[in-house]
Amino acid sequence: MNKKLRARPGADSSHGPVRSISTGVPGLDTVLGGGLPELSFNLIAGSPGTGKTTLAQQIVFANATPEKPALYFTVLGEPTLKMLRYQQAFSFFNPSLVGSAIQYLNLSEEALSEDLSLVLDRIVSDVMRVKPGIVVVDSFRNFLGNPHELGLAAAMSINNFIQRLALHLTTWEVTSFLIGEYAEREQRNPVFTVADGVFWLSQVTDRNSVVRKLQVVKARGRAPMPGLHTFRITNDGIQVFPRIPEQLSQQRSMSTHRLSTGVPGLDEMMGGGIPAGDAVMLVGPAGSGKTTFATQFASAALQEGEAVVIVVFEEYPEEYLTRAQGRNQDLQKAIEAGKLEIIYLRPLDLSVDETLAEIQEAVNALGASRVVIDSLSGFEVALAPAFREDFRESLYRLVGALTATGVTIFMTYEIAGGYPDVLIAKEKVFFVTDDIIVQHFVEMDSSLRKVLAIHKMRGSDHSHDFRSFEITSNGAVVGGPLRNYHGITTGTPKRQPRPPLPAYEGLTEREGTVLDMLVRLGSATPDFLAERMGIFGDELTQTLDRLERLGYAKLAKEGGEAYRAVAQLGG
Repeated sequence: MNKKLRARPGADSSHGPVRSISTGVPGLDTVLGGGLPELSFNLIAGSPGTGKTTLAQQIVFANATPEKPALYFTVLGEPTLKMLRYQQAFSFFNPSLVGSAIQYLNLSEEALSEDLSLVLDRIVSDVMRVKPGIVVVDSFRNFLGNPHELGLAAAMSINNFIQRLALHLTTWEVTSFLIGEYAEREQRNPVFTVADGVFWLSQVTDRNSVVRKLQVVKARGRAPMPGLHTFRITNDGIQVFPRIPEQLSQQRSMSTHRLSTGVPGLDEMMGGGIPAGDAVMLVGPAGSGKTTFATQFASAALQEGEAVVIVVFEEYPEEYLTRAQGRNQDLQKAIEAGKLEIIYLRPLDLSVDETLAEIQEAVNALGASRVVIDSLSGFEVALAPAFREDFRESLYRLVGALTATGVTIFMTYEIAGGYPDVLIAKEKVFFVTDDIIVQHFVEMDSSLRKVLAIHKMRGSDHSHDFRSFEITSNGAVVGGPLRNYHGITTGTPKRQPRPPLPAYEGLTEREGTVLDMLVRLGSATPDFLAERMGIFGDELTQTLDRLERLGYAKLAKEGGEAYRAVAQLGG
């Protein structure tokens, strides 16, 4: 709830701590380090069309009350009626406040006289009459002009006016805003020195892209967030997206808990699953199944009762849900249960800070423990060109800010082909991740096959095998290692002779692989073997039956379901 402006109680209150008021602008209080100092004298500066008037109006409507009204002076800019006609389109505009809590006064007649004393006298008279809590002069610059373009006498008159107005505003104990159109080279203007706070609004144009940015150039008595902060003007007014602090990426706490990928056979390759809080990247060409893997990761969390946020850039949420439904994953039920939110961020000219704000809002609302970003390639295209140039830095800050809160991130990234393109991706995005899974296509036995490998797992043991995988009607399934091929990274691996398994006479390679697993595990149920090895249905049942008939395995106990290997141990 926004705090209302109030006059300072008593003559000695000026020696106490400076109180803060909420600006009513989402994100701006954070940038200011906790809000706007009460009774401060502020300048809102920038070129035409950057949103200066909208920012001032939004602050006024958030704080003005009939007891402590706001006085809004318009000078030689747009007429009051025209300004109100456009401002009432914003949701923050409350017509019931106009004329009582917010009073609009026009100074055009005094300003046209070119007598600055008349302008000051009118402001003083109205402030003394109304006793407001907030005062805005819009546009401050229009009737002052640029002192550097005027004669000495005129420049001295303007400087004197600024000093007298500032003295009055601080003496009246009001929070004031002066709106002016300035170029960056004009920041030596005396008003910048006098102001307690300076808000600089700008627009960055790059080809067909326009991005709005805000900088707190000065905030007396505050420690504002440094840098340029993206903001948007929507039907709700201005929303500021604070720049992601880089230090957040260093606050992460490590966990020994493992999360299932939801893909049969992949957890085994990753040493038991993904360490909680890791950033995982799945890299592969188009059509290799990246979205399928990402969806199964999300479904595994939902089955455990966790909440998930999925961020999509390349297809609409309805399409995403339909594809998941085709793989027997009913994500719609999770959405209705408040366990899943799908964020669609396809529109262009995004900033990384805006993206993070959307994700963090959803994560906080759901209490989500996992975030899926599908895909980083789409994210990079959706970024405004001004931010695309710094994609590496943006990605680093985005991932760091999310993992610092303990969220596990599963990201997909598209490459054009095989391993040469993987090396390009490595230079661009691999550095921000803890775990990297690479998919690609290979030609084997005159057919196109999908294979994957674990390239990296920070601080964890993992399989170094290449394994084939299939996309079935129920999703992705990882098979056994490709031990009898070499040159897999070339895309056209060649079969190499492999000696038979002498210890498993009479067994096929698949049966020998299952027996190896039983030897390592000691005992396992068919369901557990299916999940770990990616062998399902009749194929697994027949394999276990043959191992039992040939004396290589038997049930661990009477009436039980677990099997154990026995033959190589002598019974």
